[in-house]
Amino acid sequence: MGVRERRDAVMERRHFLRFLAGSPLLAQGAVGAAMAALARRASAETPGFPSLIESPGEALSVFDFEAVAARTVPPAHFGFLQTGVDGETTLRANRSAFEALYLRPRVLAGSPQVDTRTELFGQSWETPIVLAPAGSQRAFHPEGELASARAAGKQRNLQILSTVSTSSIEDVNAAYGAPVWYQLYPTSSWEIAERLVGRAEAAGCPVLVLTVDSLAGEGTKESQARAKPLDSRPCVACHASPDAYLSRKPMFDGLDVSAANPALGWGANLGWDFVRRLKASTSMKLVIKGIVTAGDAERCLENGADAIIVSNHGGRAVETGRGTIECLPEVVAAVAGQAPVLIDSGFRRGTDVFKALALGARAVCIGRPYLWGLGAFGQPGVEAVLALLRAELEVVMRQAGTPSLAEISAASIGRR
Repeated sequence: MGVRERRDAVMERRHFLRFLAGSPLLAQGAVGAAMAALARRASAETPGFPSLIESPGEALSVFDFEAVAARTVPPAHFGFLQTGVDGETTLRANRSAFEALYLRPRVLAGSPQVDTRTELFGQSWETPIVLAPAGSQRAFHPEGELASARAAGKQRNLQILSTVSTSSIEDVNAAYGAPVWYQLYPTSSWEIAERLVGRAEAAGCPVLVLTVDSLAGEGTKESQARAKPLDSRPCVACHASPDAYLSRKPMFDGLDVSAANPALGWGANLGWDFVRRLKASTSMKLVIKGIVTAGDAERCLENGADAIIVSNHGGRAVETGRGTIECLPEVVAAVAGQAPVLIDSGFRRGTDVFKALALGARAVCIGRPYLWGLGAFGQPGVEAVLALLRAELEVVMRQAGTPSLAEISAASIGRR
């Protein structure tokens, strides 16, 4: 690229970001905040330097991928990716809650090498960073979940596949190179849940992840709604009705979904008896995702759960106003070592991952960061996000004098 072309590209990026940031439709919520931050970056850049990275290798943090995805992902889809619910206090709390925790480094600890391996259900993983289930990934990149699976397999990260994936479990397993974990939105129909579970088990998936925090419905996704008018593409092919939405998802092929309406929740009629029935129906390990209180953690164990994921759906389900890192200690205390505890929602840095491990998490699931990488650059973007977070975690472990995950403890952090 010549000097003139590079300068024109810089100006085009500046104009694009300023246009989005100035739109009254994006004046509120997560999308508006993201665009405002990108506009400030564009305004403050040094002449001759682009405001966006042009390759995954240029990224200094996962937020560099967010900036590119804001431009490459269609506006309505980017709004879907970024949105929280209602006033988005939970979305913000997932990040701000980390500020109440600080690190307690140890000098002269003599830890040049660190071991980031963790174990889940007898299988060793080279890193505790997991790809959380995220549906509709072809909304962000044409290769969708297949690109994410290839990246996760190459970087040796565990992947959990969403029920509403835009690729089948069989294709994702092939792309990953082994069976992944499978996440379940059960719907209100036992027949649908049974068929989904049976298909995942037949595909070799060792673990079933039941998501429970959106069974009764979700709050209003205001940022997503504000982003839609910016998108000039016709949406009726994908969003004409709830039936059309599910029928276009490969995992629902051949299933009667006429009675299932995700807009009303994925199973508001379900109770703990459903968990027991689900556990009895499969040989897969059962993980329950969406737990934020000690009482529900105890009920998970009482009803057969093999592990728990502390999650508030990335601030996309219930407007609790509480970050998951704040919920983690009480869940870990309630479980008392009887089962692994994982966590997601709001993780953006290696320091965030370290803090969760110090509070008792066995592994940390990420969502938006790898989707930013996917939307920005496809598989190479996902690979770069995973590599960045792992490298950041390794640096913090050396600084803290904790050469293995087992040596990370509550003594490694403090609370303001």
